[in-house]
Amino acid sequence: MAQSELSAFTLYARGKVRDIYEAGENLLFVASDRISAFDHILASEIPDKGKVLTQLSLFWFDFLRDVVPNHVISAKVEDYPAPLDDFAELLRGRSMLVKRAQMFPIECVARGYLSGSGWKEYQQTQSICGIPLPAGLRESDRLPEPIFTPATKSSSGHDINISFEEAAGLVGQGIAGKLRDLTLRIYSLAVEHAKKRGVIIADTKFEFGLINGEITLADEVLTPDSSRFWPADTYRPGGAQLSYDKQFVRDYLESIRWHKNPPAPALPEEIVRKTREKYVQAYRQLSGKELAL
Repeated sequence: MAQSELSAFTLYARGKVRDIYEAGENLLFVASDRISAFDHILASEIPDKGKVLTQLSLFWFDFLRDVVPNHVISAKVEDYPAPLDDFAELLRGRSMLVKRAQMFPIECVARGYLSGSGWKEYQQTQSICGIPLPAGLRESDRLPEPIFTPATKSSSGHDINISFEEAAGLVGQGIAGKLRDLTLRIYSLAVEHAKKRGVIIADTKFEFGLINGEITLADEVLTPDSSRFWPADTYRPGGAQLSYDKQFVRDYLESIRWHKNPPAPALPEEIVRKTREKYVQAYRQLSGKELAL
């Protein structure tokens, strides 16, 4: 599904992947099969990608239910408002009815390994987001301990890493401290679970908001779009890693020397097929279930 069109409801927002509709006082999240890279939506979809993102997020929301409240009301289409009955098959497995939250304007990123933008920043400053790190670390090395590296949110451009002090300037010192502690706690619990399933969570990002004055986990959680998942059995620090996430697509786009300006290219069938396999494998390994298609 490239894009949903639910005539019975008002479109609230359309992001790079999700279409969000107003559903009375609540919102309906619909995860498409669109895939973005380098801040551009590509001209190909990854079949069932939206179902992986939704069903894996639901797994983690349930896994973390005693740690932090979340915004999910239901993911069963039978529970949705009556006008959505006509769209039941389209929505099944790739949608969630959620409470509205007053979202904080930062991405809450936890890093346990040196990769991606963190690796690039470390090479220049020997630090990430103002946090000094030991000298001599290699790409993909495990950090001495997980770190909280917030970033600005952007609906169109690239998220920008910021310091804790800058994050505190956006949300307040007290809230920033709570978000940092909650981010690192959730990350540590997820890492422990993933380790048992043969997966390394190198880094991930969370989004939080307020519902009735309570900090609440929202959007997506620990998916291949928001995280770096590495197979534990092939982990070798000192370079890039095999992954269960969209790094595979980024690597392909780098190999064809795409200029990272529109129009974004389409992906070859083989890249689409392998990317789908990686996403489904991430769901299978982390949840212990088969994807509901």
